[in-house]
Amino acid sequence: MLAATHRHDPLFVISVAAELADMHPQTLRQYDRLGLVTPRRQGGRHRRYSPYDIEQLRQIQQLSQEGVSLEGIRRIIALQNRVEELEEQVSDLRHTLRKAHRDSGGSRVFAVGSRGEVVTVARGQRPRPIGRELIVWRSAR
Repeated sequence: MLAATHRHDPLFVISVAAELADMHPQTLRQYDRLGLVTPRRQGGRHRRYSPYDIEQLRQIQQLSQEGVSLEGIRRIIALQNRVEELEEQVSDLRHTLRKAHRDSGGSRVFAVGSRGEVVTVARGQRPRPIGRELIVWRSAR
């Protein structure tokens, strides 16, 4: 039985990748030189393309057929990669936030520290004083 593969795992030699992307192998080499699609190297020499690389090659071909220049394609790919990175960061931050909320039991309280900064304290506790300042606040009734 085959092991499950990740979409970035290098699987395909250049001839297979070219066939899957419906391109000539020389075109793939050119895109590698231009930095549009950079496959991993096996043994430092042989290019290995991942399913993700094949998706990018197909997208490059589509954009090229629509009249987008190679420099425009490079910029589009860079922006898409940045969006993916940011989406991953957002996902990680959401996970961290859910974990922190779960670990705290939802009992976080935000208070003002003695120097005016916002601090998080457990329910029923007060911020630790740093100096001997005294802050008095009375609501306007």
